[in-house]
Amino acid sequence: MNRNPSRRTMLKAAGAAALFPAASSSAAIPGPRSEGKDTPKICLGSGDGGGLGPDASGSIEEREAAAARRIKQLGVDYVLSGGARIPWEEDQLRARMERLKAQGITLGNLMIGGFSNAIYNRPGRDEEIEKVIQSVKAAGKAGLPVIEYNWYAHRAMEGYFEETGRAGAGWTGFDYDRMKDLPPLPNEGAHTLEEMWANIAYFLKAVIPAAEKAGVRLALHPNDPPAPISRGSQQIMGTVEGWKRLIDIVKSPSNGITYDCGVTREMGGDPVEVARYFGSRDRINHVHFRNVLVKKPYQRYSEVFIDEGEVDMFAVMKELVRQKYPRLIYPEHPRGLDYDRERPNFRGQYPGGGGYAAIAYNVGYTRAMLQAALSS
Repeated sequence: MNRNPSRRTMLKAAGAAALFPAASSSAAIPGPRSEGKDTPKICLGSGDGGGLGPDASGSIEEREAAAARRIKQLGVDYVLSGGARIPWEEDQLRARMERLKAQGITLGNLMIGGFSNAIYNRPGRDEEIEKVIQSVKAAGKAGLPVIEYNWYAHRAMEGYFEETGRAGAGWTGFDYDRMKDLPPLPNEGAHTLEEMWANIAYFLKAVIPAAEKAGVRLALHPNDPPAPISRGSQQIMGTVEGWKRLIDIVKSPSNGITYDCGVTREMGGDPVEVARYFGSRDRINHVHFRNVLVKKPYQRYSEVFIDEGEVDMFAVMKELVRQKYPRLIYPEHPRGLDYDRERPNFRGQYPGGGGYAAIAYNVGYTRAMLQAALSS
């Protein structure tokens, strides 16, 4: 018997191999392909699954379970949320975290507020700071790793307006000319840069030692929009140099920032370079992942779809992976899609903002960036 294959047999085998590659080759997808201990972890807001608003039906438990399921269906296992009135209590935090855990969700970041006297150096600031310290201690005991906060003299939201993007989708525009001449508000007043720096230095020197001891990281969100003057006040977190100054007030991993690649570009900065600066110093305690088109830094820009702006999102993700950034990354500010805006009782968070369908788009894009960065 001739055991040598004929030319015809060899050609048939080659054709079959071309049509049906071996299982081993199809399994050779570069990895790792999922989140791990030293990788960014995609998160959403606890309300991004929908069904938690005042118009929703069903018990709070049923609505929370449905919202968590919709978040989990996108492959997201982590959420952030707004915190309760200060001071926070350990039992309340723990109960909230355990309710989410029962749905397969980990709470990784809570926004804290309610200390305007500390921001403006008014009577009662020491009492407010003490409530913040109590909240930080409660968070540490409950196992909450990150607390996010703002330090706006005034947030320049009056400059926002809706723009029209591709196929009529919603963008969020910002134009400083719309609000640059607005007067200070009576409850805020007007504040200089050095006033605001003195106020936050006082705050950080009191709070950060307690945060370190509790094992909690604080993440200060940048000024967004980064308007030069907002109702008569200057903004400490409206420049990259301001971000750098902040982390030098108290040198500690507990004194960090929310790194926002979109805001970085709004200020004319290089998002990759800025991520490298703060990541190499272990001062990125939270990440916002979004894209913009800038006409004039600080003053005129558009928040656009995550795939179409000026920020090289893949380069940013690669830098975060290279730095082994291990905390949450939030693909925020979904764009306004018709599908979302046609839903009953839909309310966008910002002019031109979207809902769950646009959130799903952001998550898918972010996951693709993360998987590609982990494989590169």
